[in-house]
Amino acid sequence: MNQKNLFPPGASEINSPATAKDSVDLSWNNVVRRRSFLSGLGTLGAALPAGTLLASDDRDKSNGRKLTSGDAAILRFLAAAEIIETDLWQQYNELGGVNGGNAAYKAALENLDEDMPQYISDNTDDEVSHAAFLNAYLASKGEEPVNLDAFRNLPSSRATGARQVGRLTNLQNLNVDTSWYTRYRSEENPDFGATFPQAVHIMNEPAIPLDDADTPPGMPQPVPPVTPQALRMQAIANTAGFHFAFIEQGGSSLYTTMALKVTSLEVLRIVVSIGGVEVNHFAVWHDKAGNAVSQPLAGVVDPETGVTFHDLNSPPFGGDQFQTNLIFPEPVDFLRGERLPPCSVIRPTLLRNAGAVAAINAFTADLLFDGQSEGFFEAAMALARAADAAHRDVD
Repeated sequence: MNQKNLFPPGASEINSPATAKDSVDLSWNNVVRRRSFLSGLGTLGAALPAGTLLASDDRDKSNGRKLTSGDAAILRFLAAAEIIETDLWQQYNELGGVNGGNAAYKAALENLDEDMPQYISDNTDDEVSHAAFLNAYLASKGEEPVNLDAFRNLPSSRATGARQVGRLTNLQNLNVDTSWYTRYRSEENPDFGATFPQAVHIMNEPAIPLDDADTPPGMPQPVPPVTPQALRMQAIANTAGFHFAFIEQGGSSLYTTMALKVTSLEVLRIVVSIGGVEVNHFAVWHDKAGNAVSQPLAGVVDPETGVTFHDLNSPPFGGDQFQTNLIFPEPVDFLRGERLPPCSVIRPTLLRNAGAVAAINAFTADLLFDGQSEGFFEAAMALARAADAAHRDVD
């Protein structure tokens, strides 16, 4: 597997102080290399485990009740992606949503923005609706819906508020790629090979509380946090804030990329309409993540892992690349070979950087699937390869 596909270009560049940069880069690159095993998993024609299905044979596209094989493959992968997103958002919602059961985690999230619990619950509802709709639409067209229940084997958090059920995703030890933050502040386009530094170096950090001994659910969460346990909880909540945006910026690019490959106008309407919601999610979380790295909350250090949330408005940071209130995408060169002015756009949108395989690779390097079986990766990669192989079928 080509390493550059694991993250948006430049994800291995770290903006931490120079004295730590070399060791940080080495650690990050080692993580990426350890996950290069995916390169050999899954082929376009691979058989899937029970409950998942590759693209069917071509259907008569003149019959509005049937899907082309490419459209079906795209919708299957998007359904799988939404099921995966639903699983992770449900974990966030159980602990930190409006009705979340972990008071200290909710308080730490509210230090980023008082509306965080409401937004988490709403984002969760959106992802549930996307997964249910895509599967129902597939079934309505005579296609097999996607079912990943066989892979719900990962453990839940032991913290107060978490349901003890099997999970598809692991939020307890993440490597969060935060280059999305500097990418959207840049005037360069990753689809033209531009690279971007990390905003915050987040490695081996939980995004949800692990257990009540580590982070007691009833403790206060002042700003700034003072006790080691309060610092730990705030760092966990800050990690979640950056992870929310990482997940949703990937969906923004993925839906844009898949839309270019769709044949049916009705399927195009579905992909574009759901994709717009993903963009809306990203815009909200982009804004909230900046509150973790600006005053009065900036400077939090996790006493267990050393993950540090520097003030990105102050030296050696600051400026257009890091300023926390610059949340609208900067205009960039968009179409190669044309004498056109810069344009503010979703980026990346090329298949190699923003396709289905790239999405699974990025989630894997994030450690979102840490502990999953080889069968899960084979199934996910087969669905992804089928979606990436789809093309617009026009007479």
